[in-house]
Amino acid sequence: MEELRTPEARERLRPVSMEPLDEKDTWQSEGYTSFLKVNTQYKGLLSWLFTTDHKRIGLMYLFSMGFFFLIGLTLAFLMRLEMWTPGPTIVDAQVYNAMFTMHGIIMVFLFIVPGIPAVFGNFMLPIQLGAEDVSFPRLNLLSYHLYVIGGLLGLYSFVAGFIDNQWIDTGWTFYVPYALSTATNITIPLIAAFILGFSSILTGLNFVTTMHRMRAKGMGFFQMPLFCWSLYSTAWIQVIATPVIGITIVLVLLERWLGFGIFDPAKGGDPVLMQHLFWIYSHPAVYIMVLPAFGVASDIIATFARRTVYGYKIMAFSTMAIALVGYMVWAHHMFTSGMSETSRAIFSFFTFLVAVPTGVKIFNWVATLWRGSIILRTPMLFALAFIFLFSIGGLTGLVLGALSTDIHLHDTYFVVGHFHYVILGGIVSMFIAALHYWFPKMTNKMYNEKVANVGVLLYFIGVNVVYFPMFIMGYQGMPRRYFDYLPEYETYHMLTTVGSWVLIGSILLMFGNLAVAARKKKTLNTRNPWGALTLEWTVPSPPPLLNFEEMPVVTGGPYDYPDFKETNLDKNETEKH
Repeated sequence: MEELRTPEARERLRPVSMEPLDEKDTWQSEGYTSFLKVNTQYKGLLSWLFTTDHKRIGLMYLFSMGFFFLIGLTLAFLMRLEMWTPGPTIVDAQVYNAMFTMHGIIMVFLFIVPGIPAVFGNFMLPIQLGAEDVSFPRLNLLSYHLYVIGGLLGLYSFVAGFIDNQWIDTGWTFYVPYALSTATNITIPLIAAFILGFSSILTGLNFVTTMHRMRAKGMGFFQMPLFCWSLYSTAWIQVIATPVIGITIVLVLLERWLGFGIFDPAKGGDPVLMQHLFWIYSHPAVYIMVLPAFGVASDIIATFARRTVYGYKIMAFSTMAIALVGYMVWAHHMFTSGMSETSRAIFSFFTFLVAVPTGVKIFNWVATLWRGSIILRTPMLFALAFIFLFSIGGLTGLVLGALSTDIHLHDTYFVVGHFHYVILGGIVSMFIAALHYWFPKMTNKMYNEKVANVGVLLYFIGVNVVYFPMFIMGYQGMPRRYFDYLPEYETYHMLTTVGSWVLIGSILLMFGNLAVAARKKKTLNTRNPWGALTLEWTVPSPPPLLNFEEMPVVTGGPYDYPDFKETNLDKNETEKH
């Protein structure tokens, strides 16, 4: 490939022209119709529920996940309020156990795991590839319907506790033998998780096939944006790992219904086997959660640093390496369960090994920023916060991966802090960043960036105030999942509770800001307010039904930045009244 040593050479390698279009020209193109306004055989709500358009399905996922997320957020608020003081504060122990069980089920199975792939993967992946839709549009719609059915079943299992006082209380992991003997009705949430697994598998199959078969002319694998690479590796994990949790759920149900002695030690079963089967899926599921966030971060950093991603191919290979090595670390969740010394040493080694490609990504993001023309807009602020917060989550994971320290910290609040730095600091922050980054493309409108930037700052403060004290509590021996605690931990719990108010307030502020922007009448006069070079910014906003007016031909990489005119980023020029 021609070296990118001059602006002229880089210009020839750009996929398409990115010059801003004059408002006097019909920049939305003559005859253009937004996918939101296309007439179908169904009207109203049915036109959404039976659509096969990947963009509408992505938006349905967004609104459905927003609904479940707010419920999970409310449960988190109530849990932290309960922990304000030792002893009962607002609920008793049984209800508290049900709240943290349902909080985990909602946040893990209904938001974090499907989040970025289901929403932004569905909406943006075909456009970034230069395709009209995903490979299997009807399967895509089926996966959404399965998601909704599974979500509503899981929610019903919690609501039913108000009726029969049989609150589910196993935690989101459904560990045996308690899950076999409890009188509470965990059958419904187990069936819900099984259905959600099918939804995940169908999405993964669709994405793998789409990336293999539907890339634009001239787009090889190494011309794909890194967001596509992240979805590719994630999709393989969904396809390969998810059936394991499906089989595990079936075995638990069979033992509950028919009394099989698979996991029950009283019948010759092995409860540790269930933990192995659970984590063979659930630790790769962590990478289903986080790899798409890495892809979003790469796209945003390249756009707002005005630089090609440093070490593009290494970033792509490291994404696949994380997915591969991630299959080999599941038992670090079980160092205290009685495994052999040899097994513990092997799994500890692989835990440290998976940190290598993750560290490569952190280094390459920082190297991309080095000498870049950095523009601090809202998505970029989130990306910078993400690098800091996720680094804390990753480094504390190494503390738990070491055999000696894990013995002391296992099942303490240190684990809670580590996990939530990864989830809130990494995945949720990039979900919100993606929402702000692609919001202009999805709606043709712009939010109030001053409000959004305040939201980013409060979010950053809230995450640290909530979760950093948990490291201290865990080191001092505070066990997780406990309804009560000793008085010496009260100050830390009060601090984390106040921090949760800041964190939840920041999330509601940003979501409210986006909702207000979506309803306003001002529209953008450019397809590409950020000056990005990936293909989704070449189509009208919102995109037409089949995405492209003319199918693109790709002749260069996704981040081959020339000396781009920064007037594109002048907020005063991106809106028309």
